[in-house]
Amino acid sequence: MKITGVQVVPFETFVDRISFGQLMTDYRVVQTVTKILTDEGVEGYYLGGHFHGDQDGLLPGDQALLTQFLGPLLAGQDPLDRAEIWRQLWAAKLPENVCSVIDLALWDLAGRVAGLPVHKLLGGARDRVKAYASSFNNLGSPDQYAAHAAECKQRGYRAYKIHPYHYWNPATGQPALPRPSYVDWDIQACREVRAAVGDDMVLMFDPWGTYHTYDDALRVGRELERLGFYWYEHPMPEYRVESYVKLARELDIPICSPEIAEGGIYTRADWILRDASDISRIDVLRGGITGVMKLAAMCEAVGMRCELHMSGFGNLQVLGATSEDVCEYYERGLLGPGARYDSAPPYLEAPCDPLGADGFVEIPSTPGLGYQIRWDYIEQHRLPDTTVEPVAPMHPR
Repeated sequence: MKITGVQVVPFETFVDRISFGQLMTDYRVVQTVTKILTDEGVEGYYLGGHFHGDQDGLLPGDQALLTQFLGPLLAGQDPLDRAEIWRQLWAAKLPENVCSVIDLALWDLAGRVAGLPVHKLLGGARDRVKAYASSFNNLGSPDQYAAHAAECKQRGYRAYKIHPYHYWNPATGQPALPRPSYVDWDIQACREVRAAVGDDMVLMFDPWGTYHTYDDALRVGRELERLGFYWYEHPMPEYRVESYVKLARELDIPICSPEIAEGGIYTRADWILRDASDISRIDVLRGGITGVMKLAAMCEAVGMRCELHMSGFGNLQVLGATSEDVCEYYERGLLGPGARYDSAPPYLEAPCDPLGADGFVEIPSTPGLGYQIRWDYIEQHRLPDTTVEPVAPMHPR
């Protein structure tokens, strides 16, 4: 079997989002499905590739890289040679989400060939995983965060993560520049959430790098320790690694980073060597399933946890192939009051991650990544291909 090309199909769909404190229902997004094509008619698929989880499609430039640049390069390769293809893609200095989408589609193809879910191909470890409710940013006042956390607990969640105020002023309810950080409001939201859910709910906190001074990050970390939070994620910009070394040394609460720093496993290996965080963090758009499994093994070897960032089919398959000792939680969301999440998107027959009454999510068990795709919906909502000239890494300008 040989690869014959790569195709990206853009289509429109509609989701619920919370942005700048406002609920937007049926918000239009462009989704994409990437296809690896072969000479035997077997195909591999990946939905998404940009932003959070599987919900947002590739940008036009990334689509062009996949179809016009990588398609011809990969033609003639054995699609089951995932390790070599992964190595070559990283050597090509491509955007890491583009490399990742190829890897994910190749794993889906392999699962379809074998008739097995990817986590079984990887070596199954579990069929279900603990989930935490992951909030949108800027849900409203601290008491609105508290009410949402209490609602999530009532629904079965045993853990909840706060994304606090970012690009939004909680005092005025209006969009705002990111500096200064709203430290007092963040702390109050944490206090009210803890009071609302009690001491038996696991809480995490992720300000998404909004604290641009070490003192702000330290102050919030001390309060999180007092409130018994489980981890403190991405408190400062992640290009300031030495500040993380200092913070991880000073605080007892585990620091969970890097979350979005570019460089995949190579950046995270450096963080591990420098003791810059206590928990490493990655997702399948920062190295594909191949890269995430490499980092999970690296973390296991040094007795460190590797928590996965974002929701989605690829992350769930990795979780099914790793133990709770290494990758403990699944990030379910983003969630917020009134924002529908639980139903399947219209281009799928079944949702990715239904929540059980006990706060666990089942690993998808159909062959490949677990998609049950409604091709009729995609064709009915298909968008014209966008013509963009890819900037080939081998031809710098």
